[in-house]
Amino acid sequence: MVATRITNRIRSLRFMADEMTQQELAKRVGVTRQTILAIEAGRYSPSLEVAFKIARVFGKGVDEVFQYPK
Repeated sequence: MVATRITNRIRSLRFMADEMTQQELAKRVGVTRQTILAIEAGRYSPSLEVAFKIARVFGKGVDEVFQYPK
């Protein structure tokens, strides 16, 4: 599987959110922990809906959580 070019700040945002676990984030977003793991590791790009849900959990805009290189 090829890694996506989209990067993210999920790990650091989880750490700053009282060290939120991947499982807790997954539950709040409505996906599996494995999905969060794959997104966080850059092995999977989330759907737009999931990207918005993740950003909303942290009170951030999508572009503050996910980046796509120029």
